[in-house]
Amino acid sequence: MSAVPPDSTAAPAWPVLALPGMPPVPLDPQVAALLELIGRVKRPSIHELDPADAKTAYEKSAPIMDIAPLPVHSVENLTVAARDGYDIPVRLYAPREASWAEPLPLLVYFHGGGFTVGSVNSHDPLSRLLCMQADCMVLSVDYRLGPQWKFPHAANDAFDVMAWVFAEAARLGADASRIALGGDSAGGTLASACAVHARDLGLEPVLQMLIYPGTCARQDTPSHRALADGYLLTAPMIQWFFSQYLDSETSRDDWRFAPLDGGGTGADVRGCCPAWIAVAGYDPLHDEGVAYAAKLRAAGVPAQLADYQGMIHDFFKLGRFVPAVADAHGDAVAALRAAFDG
Repeated sequence: MSAVPPDSTAAPAWPVLALPGMPPVPLDPQVAALLELIGRVKRPSIHELDPADAKTAYEKSAPIMDIAPLPVHSVENLTVAARDGYDIPVRLYAPREASWAEPLPLLVYFHGGGFTVGSVNSHDPLSRLLCMQADCMVLSVDYRLGPQWKFPHAANDAFDVMAWVFAEAARLGADASRIALGGDSAGGTLASACAVHARDLGLEPVLQMLIYPGTCARQDTPSHRALADGYLLTAPMIQWFFSQYLDSETSRDDWRFAPLDGGGTGADVRGCCPAWIAVAGYDPLHDEGVAYAAKLRAAGVPAQLADYQGMIHDFFKLGRFVPAVADAHGDAVAALRAAFDG
């Protein structure tokens, strides 16, 4: 789940009543104005499109509200061999020249898009920002998407790229002792699953940076109920995304899809790397991000929760029109820098 073409459903009036699942503060004024504008645009919602058309629409709409791409030292398109022989496209950003004598920290980043849309291109501005401001390499991953590639292909691709990065860090000019995992929305799901898998492999990433991640098997939290419509990401969109990705309803209970509560207990997160988790107050996914931070803490994993109460889902990619997004970008950068500095 990530930025989506405008939904034709009219947005509600603001401020809203403090109902269960609603944040106690009003929407950011720029976000409210943006939602009102989107509500007046008569375009089909993403879940009303054919999957191929949805992918195209997403790629066209993604840059409209995002920040301008920052220049970086270098950008290199590579491929990583998946376990089934598929070549996973990845894009490596570097803020400056790296060498074996002075290797750089590296962030493995998984884009959002509901496991159905999105790409390294749609998240290019964010990758560039994190690269330059956190002074780290960013490896952005074009994992396989539904409906052509069903669960668990995306998770397996994420696992395979992560293992490859640790194995090939020196060749890339990266410091294997300073590798972080990150992603937004569905990409946050993949990053959280990678953190669990890394522990199982004996790998030691320094941070899991989860930006409004999806973590629960079934969308029945108070925020899902209260924010089901009118806040960019809607309940029908969420279920449409998952219908494209999941091979069966039983896969909802797999921890690789639902690390919070899949199968009742979700993933065993003991011994995982520290987390920085960003959630948005007017995001249906809000409560599951908060709950995942609590799950990590209960397991003894340091987890910092950043709750941007006046924001909506995908706000990290709304920086062109919402100035306050820059503060969240800065917080993410600070979390990365702190993790890389040890």
